[in-house]
Amino acid sequence: YGAFETLLGEANERVPIRILAYCLMPNHWHLLLSPYSNGDLSRFAKWLTTTHAVRWHRAHGTVGTGAVYQSRFKSIPVERGPHLYRVWRYIERNALRANLVERAEDWRWSSLHRRTLGRSPEWLDEGPTRLPSDWADVVNIPQTDSELATLRRSMALGQPFGSDGWCAEQNPSRGRLD
Repeated sequence: YGAFETLLGEANERVPIRILAYCLMPNHWHLLLSPYSNGDLSRFAKWLTTTHAVRWHRAHGTVGTGAVYQSRFKSIPVERGPHLYRVWRYIERNALRANLVERAEDWRWSSLHRRTLGRSPEWLDEGPTRLPSDWADVVNIPQTDSELATLRRSMALGQPFGSDGWCAEQNPSRGRLD
């Protein structure tokens, strides 16, 4: 996990991008990213995943034995405001939802843990607006089944996550999912 956190910083140096939130899990990870310009997200993800796979194989003596990742990364556009915070909260409560900790901020390998301790790495961005002072408490409130289903559906379909009008602008053929 520590090596992957270091790798996030290295990736950010190579391809500057706003890293708003992250949660590293035993078999996957979640990132909330905001690129500065077109193409940044793909360049960042390509360097991160390729470098991670090479280093993982080297560390485990499995070079040439197969893929580390099952498929290409998934990304969806997210509208600022309440929708952004719903995704942020989803990411930072991932370890809690998986029953790895009793409180989300206790998961050492997450942006919430780092922010709560006041030890955020340089590369962790504060976001477009300040998080509420009680953000850790907000993250620990269970998400509704409906909220989870809507967000997961958007991710599964690769559809924008936001209000009706905003989603229609992002993907005129589809529209809003929640």
